[in-house]
Amino acid sequence: MLTQPATKYRPFPVIDLPDRQWPSRQLTQAPRWLSTDLRDGNQALATPMDSTRKLEFWQLLLRCGFKEIEVAFPAASQTDFDFVRLLIEQKHIPDDVAIQVLTQARSDLIDRTFDALRGAPNAIIHLYNATAPLFRERVFRQSKAEIIELACAGARQIRARCEAQKDTAWTFEYSPETFCFTEPEFALEICEAVAAIWQPGPARPMIINLPATVEVNTPNVYADQIEVFCRHFSQRSQLSISVHPHNDRGTGIACAELALLAGADRVEGCLFGNGERTGNVDIVTLALNLYTQGIAPQLDFSDIQQVLEVVTRCNQLPVHPRHPYAGELVFTAFSGSHQDAIRKGFAARAEREEAIWQMPYLPLDPLDIGCSYEAVIRVNSQSGKGGAAWLLEQNHGLQLPRGLQQDFSRLVQQQTDQHGQEMTHHALWQLFCQHYGLTQPVRCLLEAESHSDDKGETRLRARLQQGAQQLMLEGKGNGLLSAAVAALRQRYDVIITIEDYHEHTLGKRSDSRSVTYISCINARGERAWGVGIDNDVARASLQALLNAAHAFLPQESSSLA
Repeated sequence: MLTQPATKYRPFPVIDLPDRQWPSRQLTQAPRWLSTDLRDGNQALATPMDSTRKLEFWQLLLRCGFKEIEVAFPAASQTDFDFVRLLIEQKHIPDDVAIQVLTQARSDLIDRTFDALRGAPNAIIHLYNATAPLFRERVFRQSKAEIIELACAGARQIRARCEAQKDTAWTFEYSPETFCFTEPEFALEICEAVAAIWQPGPARPMIINLPATVEVNTPNVYADQIEVFCRHFSQRSQLSISVHPHNDRGTGIACAELALLAGADRVEGCLFGNGERTGNVDIVTLALNLYTQGIAPQLDFSDIQQVLEVVTRCNQLPVHPRHPYAGELVFTAFSGSHQDAIRKGFAARAEREEAIWQMPYLPLDPLDIGCSYEAVIRVNSQSGKGGAAWLLEQNHGLQLPRGLQQDFSRLVQQQTDQHGQEMTHHALWQLFCQHYGLTQPVRCLLEAESHSDDKGETRLRARLQQGAQQLMLEGKGNGLLSAAVAALRQRYDVIITIEDYHEHTLGKRSDSRSVTYISCINARGERAWGVGIDNDVARASLQALLNAAHAFLPQESSSLA
């Protein structure tokens, strides 16, 4: 890289527009959408789609709700021509959907394009030519007048052909292809000339498309260009203004959103941003950005995973795990502080029964696009106590008390530090069950009897299984657990005290199982937790106590029948 890049590169000029209006506007409705996946997206693939893949993609776009779909550049190849004919002849085009095709401003290409469209119910014919000085002077070596005449000749030919094929409902679209680095006054001049030939109105719909063919400046400059055009174009009310942003500077989404604020009505792009170089603007992200602002996008991404699967299969390109809304990891928090905030956010939402979505770190409810909460929190060495607690609550209904969250978090941290990898939900549950006595407890409660005398003292008699042996515990106290602690002291000559106790039901039915969490401390102040789950809360409590006390009890060497 150059230490002085100004010796080689120069900034693109800005627009002098001190009274610009777009910064104070707010989006309130969705634009018209055009998917160009089957044309612009397809031409950018290393292996362009065959008819089978294109048809699968077409059907996906219909399911998503697109009403305008650019399907081909039919004069560019026989494959594209044949696909347009397939859609028309096999009647794959619904009555409320318009197919769009692209053509350069050349007479032979325009004729070939109309041959492909014969019999189409609704069609948008998209004419373009490059208008920027860089292309006029270095690629085509033509004057402004010659560039205008090229576009006008194409427009005249297209109007004549449309009037000759009256069985199709025609819309004409014109693009000054390199609009974003064309002089604003020349972009207006050439579009005025083309519109004067087409004469747009209700009987002759027209679209002027103003592309960011290559991003050359910040999104605010593109918005200024759009606002200037919309202010000064003489027939603005008679047609739609479309934008076609690319993503060379990584700001295609921002360009599209600011262009809509500046007056554009329509957006052309691709699902997940496929396209030449760094891609076209990503319609999925744009649509879901609107959705999270409470605006119906008029596109349906309720099953984002199915959309993802079809697009990646047809394009043979992966979608990045961090891609907005659709990536594998976009709803996932590994960070402990993030996990804790999300867990508390869900708890507050449930407690308050909120309708409005307000969730830390999650601008969109994953359920709305067909994703589960399973991936929201995942556990690795970066995770805190909230992550493991969330997974146990979501998958198993456990509401761990804070002290147990901290204890289990330390255990999880030890495990993840050892292997350095993410801990799966299954592995997390297995670790919890084994450590806190839910599977194969060392001392398993078989049966227990208790009764209270008239002085309020409770007597307990319990039979336990330890390995191949059975043993009896007997004790008394001012309650069931007090009696159990006394029995353990008598049996093992240890001093333990119950420090913390929590219980809740697993479910809302009256016959739901109960879960009990108990922590004990010994004479040295050491602490251990145990968990018990049973249909009977007393049995759950006794088993939890046995599981917690195990850390302080010696190995049993004899049994009492």
